[in-house]
Amino acid sequence: MATLNQLADLVVQTLTQMNGAGDNAMTFLRRDAALLMCGLLIALAIGGVVIQRIRRSTPGMSTVVLPALLVREFGPQSKSLSLRYLAYMPFLAGLVCLGLAIADPHSALVEEEESYPGHRITIMIDASLSMNTAFATEQLAAGNTFLANVAAAEYFVKRRMNSRYQDLVSLVQFGNEAYIVTPFTNDYENILLSISLVGTPEEYRRFPDHGTLIMKAISRGVQLFRTFDFLGASGNLIVIFSDGQDTHARFDDVTLDDIMQEAADSNIPVYFIRTAYDQSLGDIITDQQWKVAVERTGGKFFPAANESAILAAIHEIDDLAKGQIRVKHYVAHEPRFEGYALSAVLLWTMALGLTLSTKHFRRFP
Repeated sequence: MATLNQLADLVVQTLTQMNGAGDNAMTFLRRDAALLMCGLLIALAIGGVVIQRIRRSTPGMSTVVLPALLVREFGPQSKSLSLRYLAYMPFLAGLVCLGLAIADPHSALVEEEESYPGHRITIMIDASLSMNTAFATEQLAAGNTFLANVAAAEYFVKRRMNSRYQDLVSLVQFGNEAYIVTPFTNDYENILLSISLVGTPEEYRRFPDHGTLIMKAISRGVQLFRTFDFLGASGNLIVIFSDGQDTHARFDDVTLDDIMQEAADSNIPVYFIRTAYDQSLGDIITDQQWKVAVERTGGKFFPAANESAILAAIHEIDDLAKGQIRVKHYVAHEPRFEGYALSAVLLWTMALGLTLSTKHFRRFP
């Protein structure tokens, strides 16, 4: 009984897949093999006709030839004679289904959309030379401002990981240039590993670009969202950990206003945690510049003068980063041959059942 139920489930599932395949373009990956099979069948049929004609022209040989299935019969038994060929109809239809199965049909594209709580977050860590300054901490493990920022980024990721969110997180490290350490992933452990790898004193000393160009890092972050086709979608944000020691407002004929406007137009708020020990808002000359810039994107500037201010900023960003994101999954060339193969088997089983169950269908012609 269980086997019959499994077979019924398989039939229903296969028919459902065949019905769903109509919404997508079908691609036959082995069309040549199917055409070759059809050619062989046609050649065999022609060969059979030729052999029968030769046998008919030979004296003493039987005059029985291949039946003309579509010959019109007259007389009282014409209806009965036409029903003899009923068993051959599912057999021929099964051959057609077999040819389609051999052609290996695939759906060109299958799109699945999934929705779950979370955000698409790009974390940016400043690795410039100015980050090598003292920063006292208790909860966050640190030895300087850079290591404090690394510990803060790790704390933020762990907080998201331990909640109900399923974020897509990427990691960028920047100085004069911005480097994508890890592209968007929902694997929190992978992000934590990347943070730990770039967050050692040895790696900090080996970082090749110890200048500071924050606007270039933000531009790279927006490009990363564009690469993954996330621009304009809800649930995007950038979190920057930096000391804010950067007065640049232009690079390569691109202004800071242009980059921030692009982030705003793309619905990517920027949250800037400015970590400078014992430096309140306005104590650093660039504070107002970055405060105005990030607020244009719908984000917020956090002047973090101590550890408690860093943690408070992370908690606030965590509370703001609520909501749901929708992710589209694409599976190219999903196989669809099972339905046609199953149809061929069912049709042949039907033809065999008709032939074995009724003697009338065994007469040919």
